[in-house]
Amino acid sequence: MFAGAAAYLKLRKPATRQIGAAWLHRYAQRMLRAMDITVSVSGVYPSQGVVISNHVTYVDIAVYSALHPCVFVSKVEIGSWPVIGYMTTVAGTVYVERGRGGSAARSGAGMQKASDDGLPVVFFPEGTTGDGLTLLPFRSGLLAQARSEEQPVTAAHIRYTIKGKNPPGTNVKDDVSYWDDTPILKHMFRFLKLRGVHADVRFADAPIVFQSSLDDRKAAAEEARAAVQALADQHSV
Repeated sequence: MFAGAAAYLKLRKPATRQIGAAWLHRYAQRMLRAMDITVSVSGVYPSQGVVISNHVTYVDIAVYSALHPCVFVSKVEIGSWPVIGYMTTVAGTVYVERGRGGSAARSGAGMQKASDDGLPVVFFPEGTTGDGLTLLPFRSGLLAQARSEEQPVTAAHIRYTIKGKNPPGTNVKDDVSYWDDTPILKHMFRFLKLRGVHADVRFADAPIVFQSSLDDRKAAAEEARAAVQALADQHSV
């Protein structure tokens, strides 16, 4: 499937971001079915604005894409990931190059363009993948850009469970989450052996109503993290 998708994109590269997002949406749905990954959803995926979520693994991208055509904002390193990086690039992902002057402003412009194209923008404020059990601190840069563009920001949370028959000791932290220094190809092949992976996605009922000022980026990041944490807590109820 990966090879076929890459070959298709080489021959018929999407002409617009909307076409690319629609292609990734259809492909992600087929990919999840092929990998025996099921998804349940609580709440409504926003059709516009910004969606912020915790980040567990590269599979998050496939899950959010399968639910609705969207555009991602990701760290530039993802563009070099095998297969997934190429597909997300072609589908219109906006990349952030940390430490490079003007990167946040360019990302903000990219988010605004995606919004103008009628696509929700998804990004992961933790800035990297975690172990799936706890939330890392949120970075403030992209969030500040979204607020400055007056984009509604809706919290989401994704949690994975494994329900299929797998070897003893199989667990989400070690086999689904991509958070340690395991080479990505090695992790991918290990992940592809899993059976019965389930993703539970929750969306907040409404966009975040920030109490902090636009200038207080740290406080806004803490408010955003609290909104995602509230959804994580619902998983435990």
